[in-house]
Amino acid sequence: MDVDAVVLDVDGVLVDVADSYRRAIVDAVEHVYGDTIEKADVQQFKDAGGFNNDWTLTDAAALWVLARQAQGRDDAAGASDEGSDLGSVATYTDRIADHGGGLDGAEEVVESSLDADVVRQVRDDWQPERLRDVFQQLYLGSDYYEDLEGGEAELGVEGYIHDEDRLVSPETVEALTEHWPVCVLTGRPSDEADIALDRVGLDVPDERRFTMDDWEEGKPNPRALIALAERTGADSVVFVGDTLDDVETALNARAADPGREYHAVGVLTGGLTGEDGRRKYEDAGADHVLDSVNDLPGLLSD
Repeated sequence: MDVDAVVLDVDGVLVDVADSYRRAIVDAVEHVYGDTIEKADVQQFKDAGGFNNDWTLTDAAALWVLARQAQGRDDAAGASDEGSDLGSVATYTDRIADHGGGLDGAEEVVESSLDADVVRQVRDDWQPERLRDVFQQLYLGSDYYEDLEGGEAELGVEGYIHDEDRLVSPETVEALTEHWPVCVLTGRPSDEADIALDRVGLDVPDERRFTMDDWEEGKPNPRALIALAERTGADSVVFVGDTLDDVETALNARAADPGREYHAVGVLTGGLTGEDGRRKYEDAGADHVLDSVNDLPGLLSD
């Protein structure tokens, strides 16, 4: 593949977030509501689309837990209509996908699946701001939380961020940065992106980065990817990610900016793994599927 610029996602590409962000999703809901989803269920939300932001994924997972709790109370009281529930996580996330994905889709599923009284109970108990605060304390730990969030940590935890193993080798970083302008496109906040990039030894100038703080739309909106292509003067760009939203981002850029080439590459080091993950990438339109980002230099021609 002949490209002029390389754009990399961070989570699941450069660092492993299975025991950090994904663990924080599960544990934040458990901490606030005493029940939660399984960590393996997180990927079903990702596959539904629109959950590049893990805070909104946490909110959607909490809606499912709260709906089941409220439904259970109504069932015990004999006040609910038969069949009025969200079903399993798989059923819930499939329906979210049918409603366009993301938190808006999740809210629509809740509204359309439950009795009005149950919906009111769920919305009364739903606390997105509290969930976000607990998530950040669990993920960042007390020291980072107080430094980056500016509040006093109440949970007193070390922080799951310290459990993020490197997925990209120093040799790959050197090979990529020696031959191409390397950019980053991530849903992380800027400060958390800095921590991950420092961990893997990748220095990316501000003008070649898009984080959560730099744009409102989020993936799969192609605006940031197109902007990085423009900033690097690239006629051909490869975007490497670990979710179907990442693939869709490249495909959307291809449609919106037909004067350039955009190549979508998925890696099997995030939530999508094995032959099932490869099939999902291919079905979504990925141009290439790699075992890891460390196979990328061998795919590219300098």
